[in-house]
Amino acid sequence: MGVAKSWRFSLTPAAAKLALLQHHHGYNGGGGAATKQQSLRSPRTAPYSPRQRKQQPPATRRWSLVCGLMLFGLGLVSLFTGHVASDLEWWYSQRVANHGFYLKLTGNGREPIDVWKSKYSKFYYGCSERGRHYAPAKKEKASNGYLLIATSGGLNQQRTGITDAVVVARILNATLVVPELDHNSYWKDDSDFVNIFDVEWFISSLAKDVTIIRKVPEKVMRSMEKPPYTMRVPRKSEPEYYIDQVLPILLRRRVLQLTKFDYRLSSNLDDEQQKLRCRVNYHALKFTKSINELGQKLVMRMRQMTTRFVAVHLRFEPDMLAFSGCYYGGGDKERYELAEIRKRWATLPDLSPIDERKRGKCPLTPHEVGLMLRALGFANDTYLYVASGEIYGGDETLRPLRELFPNFYTKEMLANEELKPFLPFSSRLAAVDYIVSDESDVFVTNNNGNMAKILAGRRRYMGHKRTIRPNAKRLSALFMARDKMDWDTFAKKVKSCQRGFMGEPEDMKLGRGEFHEFPYACICEKPLSSVENNDPHAQVARDSTGKTRYPYNVNPREKALHISMKRNLGKSERDNEDDEAFPD
Repeated sequence: MGVAKSWRFSLTPAAAKLALLQHHHGYNGGGGAATKQQSLRSPRTAPYSPRQRKQQPPATRRWSLVCGLMLFGLGLVSLFTGHVASDLEWWYSQRVANHGFYLKLTGNGREPIDVWKSKYSKFYYGCSERGRHYAPAKKEKASNGYLLIATSGGLNQQRTGITDAVVVARILNATLVVPELDHNSYWKDDSDFVNIFDVEWFISSLAKDVTIIRKVPEKVMRSMEKPPYTMRVPRKSEPEYYIDQVLPILLRRRVLQLTKFDYRLSSNLDDEQQKLRCRVNYHALKFTKSINELGQKLVMRMRQMTTRFVAVHLRFEPDMLAFSGCYYGGGDKERYELAEIRKRWATLPDLSPIDERKRGKCPLTPHEVGLMLRALGFANDTYLYVASGEIYGGDETLRPLRELFPNFYTKEMLANEELKPFLPFSSRLAAVDYIVSDESDVFVTNNNGNMAKILAGRRRYMGHKRTIRPNAKRLSALFMARDKMDWDTFAKKVKSCQRGFMGEPEDMKLGRGEFHEFPYACICEKPLSSVENNDPHAQVARDSTGKTRYPYNVNPREKALHISMKRNLGKSERDNEDDEAFPD
């Protein structure tokens, strides 16, 4: 295999060198020394006879011999170097591919990865800087009008809407008014933007991207003949749609409101627009001081008990189960209760619980989440922070998870009186869970909902902190057959199922899922020299055009390893998934 690959690699360089050599000495290519002689003859001249070959000038024969020896030497060198380089690259690529979840098989069996931290995260970092030719934001008076945004859903669904609203405002060259939050959703939270996010920081940190104001000036409102025009754009609309369909209305009416603004912008944008998404989501949207302080207090209290902990977003609330159309064995009572909640989504089709579970669309039960974590290698003494609202079935549903992990904590357990001001506001409670989950060593999701996507993307951006998402499609079948196998077999199969779902850098793949979950345009590679020197603040070098440049001032093995990682990024085997929006 190595010889074949070395031949493939060495063929082109040798041919290129031969062409350069022939060009340098005046050859027309293809025929060695004879080619030059043929080019001097008349086209009617017959090929050389043996006698004519003997009569060639001595200088020509000597030159033919020299060329032949040179070509032979070049062939030997390229064959040797190609063999060594290709074998080195192949060895490292195999090593990296198998390190995605398991190390390659050795004589002593499989060696598992560290479930707490990816060993390859050190090669990447989040990058969302503006490009050199990035145009400044339009001033309010020079903009095309005022853009009002009404978001939809819970906290994290609204977060996606706010992020995309900033990008749309820039596409339209509009002045953005601080978005309105949804007060009419299932959670009935009347919090405004200023109650959850630091509005002054939001406005100032994005000043170079978009002009943002708190409200439309009274003078503008009084001068309008009609109230602001209201419209709803289709989901995942391309930038061209906003230019062709929305901009003319904005120019004509001066003030425009877009309603139910969640996932109304395409996931696939150019790099500058994607980086703007990252600047909004990961930098501009800071929680208020009161929310942030409480969240950090809970993190500190977890750290006082243990050096590292796992945050689990169970998402096993009644609305989630109703939306999924799944069934969990609660009989007619469960069917009736969930069917009543399901009526809030008038457009949802009738679903088969069995088929939905086979498709991997059903959240795992708390017990199944616990079994998955134990099978992956988390010990019984691991500390768990459970981020969730009201669990369907209450303490009885949580009991098996508590038995598997006795060090079980929630925000209600860690904060008593401090939590009371937040209790009437579901979005503020969700913000506290968001902070603790973000600061955890390992974050475990239980669905493909909005908090799961947002936090998974953020943790990738912040250094590929371990984020585990259950491969529900394969795990569901495994859980149904769990009683037919011993624990070691079950654990081995769970690890196999989770390949590609452990938050490794190689899980990133262009076009996979929502950009909020896989922010590929905002993940950059560190120069290996800075990784080797363990410099966390190293900046990526740039060439004269402003593009990222990576100086590989390292030994060949490190370079081969890094090249293999880059080529294998996103190519690990995984099931094809249908991305489906879940409620926040």
